[in-house]
Amino acid sequence: MFRPLSIFLGLRYVRARQGNGFASFISASSTLGIGLGVMVLILVLSAMNGFERELTSRLLSVVPHGEFIAVSKPIDNWQKHVAQIEQHPNVVAAAPLIKLDALLQKGDNVKGLEVRAVEPSLEMKVSAIADYVHQGSWQSLNENSLVVGDGIAKKLKLQVGDTVQLLLPRKTSGNSLQFAAPIKRNMIIGGIFKFGGAIDQTSAFMSMQQGAKLAGIEDSVHGLRLQVRDVYQARSIVRDIGLELDAYVYMNDWTRSQGHLFNDIQLVRTVMFVVMLLVIAVASFNIVSSLFMAVNDKKSDIAILKTMGAKSSTIMMSFVYQGIVNGVLGCVSGALLGVYLSNYLTSIIRNIEDFFNVKFLSGDIYFIDFLPTQLDMRDVVFTVFAAFILSLLATLYPAWRATKIDPAQVLGQGG
Repeated sequence: MFRPLSIFLGLRYVRARQGNGFASFISASSTLGIGLGVMVLILVLSAMNGFERELTSRLLSVVPHGEFIAVSKPIDNWQKHVAQIEQHPNVVAAAPLIKLDALLQKGDNVKGLEVRAVEPSLEMKVSAIADYVHQGSWQSLNENSLVVGDGIAKKLKLQVGDTVQLLLPRKTSGNSLQFAAPIKRNMIIGGIFKFGGAIDQTSAFMSMQQGAKLAGIEDSVHGLRLQVRDVYQARSIVRDIGLELDAYVYMNDWTRSQGHLFNDIQLVRTVMFVVMLLVIAVASFNIVSSLFMAVNDKKSDIAILKTMGAKSSTIMMSFVYQGIVNGVLGCVSGALLGVYLSNYLTSIIRNIEDFFNVKFLSGDIYFIDFLPTQLDMRDVVFTVFAAFILSLLATLYPAWRATKIDPAQVLGQGG
């Protein structure tokens, strides 16, 4: 089978190097370093992809993609505005909202919270919060019931069916410095939802009818929520719709309230990518060391090849191929191991947590309590390509130095 002379020499030098203990160690360390760098980079990118997926499919299923909040006075005739918003081609659904800041009291325990008065059936179109009710029922929302977060329930030691007292500030007229007695309502806990993060600690839901009574706004609402088809276009969609509404509103979207999570994910992705590329680059420097040793060891062979008429490009490529072997072995082994571990990263981390009895992600702080993963083959291809280019660049200088060896000087010293 025909093979170019440069490939033949490169592979032969690779096999011959196995007998040299120190050279073999340097060569193996470069392959191992490149492989570990590729593997870890694929794992990190897969974890970041998993966080993005959970942010989109989980957190943004509960957090509104967009909101229009009344500036000075409540929004009248909200049914008309909901219908208007839903006519936008990129909007899935819209729903009304009344926001109330309140205190919830049971016995001597008091907890501050934000109560959202909603239409249960319409809210289910823009939010998946009903899917996270693990005690009681979302459908239990009526005039005298509340659905509260698990963090609130734990703080006040609540169970479904318990009666609690809801305290709301009473509006005062004029500039009176006197504080009016709060509005008090006895409410029944109709359900408890468990989602994770700050939502469980601060949020509760009541019916629209009760919220309108407590806010004293009759058939008006404080805001409108909407769900869009593409969450990454939410800002422009909200702006376009807001400019068409005939109500004076603040325009908010999820990037204002939760955008920091997405930015953090992108920042970690960028930092880790740069760091792991530097690790791969450092490992590639071992290729430089091993090739310089090979060039010094094969000076006489190079000199003989030159006297026999071998071109400089042939000699250079023989050492390039020799170094590429390390890069290819490291890239392939790292990619295969990275792909395999990425597919099982979630279960691996769970087993580690169970074995050491630790929890890396707390559901009370973050919106998930597990390490998500999602392998994207584009990340694998790009990582392998970047690692291969770095390993290829590492071979060029020592391979070029091999072409500068003077046959007369080397063979003269040998004589």
